[in-house]
Amino acid sequence: MKILFLNGPNLNLLGLREPDKYGNNTLQDIEAFIRKEALKLNIEVEFYQSNIEGEIVNKIQAAKGNFDAIVMNPAAYTHTSVAIRDAILAVQVPTVEIHISNIHTREEFRKISLTAPACIGQITGFGINSYKLGLIAAFDYLKG
Repeated sequence: MKILFLNGPNLNLLGLREPDKYGNNTLQDIEAFIRKEALKLNIEVEFYQSNIEGEIVNKIQAAKGNFDAIVMNPAAYTHTSVAIRDAILAVQVPTVEIHISNIHTREEFRKISLTAPACIGQITGFGINSYKLGLIAAFDYLKG
């Protein structure tokens, strides 16, 4: 089983960016945490982060036939990207949307996810454990 973890804009700044909302862990810390969890489940994982919408779309399109599932934190693109939503729908690779903070308790514009309706589910508000829960959700979905 192979799962792609996609991270959107500004997540490369985790650990520095608004620690009151996103914590002190860096993206590299999260990747190390998930690699350990994936090893326990015998899952191969790959990580990708981009601040550029088109690069994320390209990575989603390339996932078809190469990954069994995607766990994605689209970050700000959650609320704006029809292109990412359409890519998820086009490739039909099961995708779990995740967020470190609870987007439903934040600013009004953050409560709307354009990408979640294209996903098999959404996990939000559990800090870095949202990544672990996303891994488990994708694993369970694929196991049927």
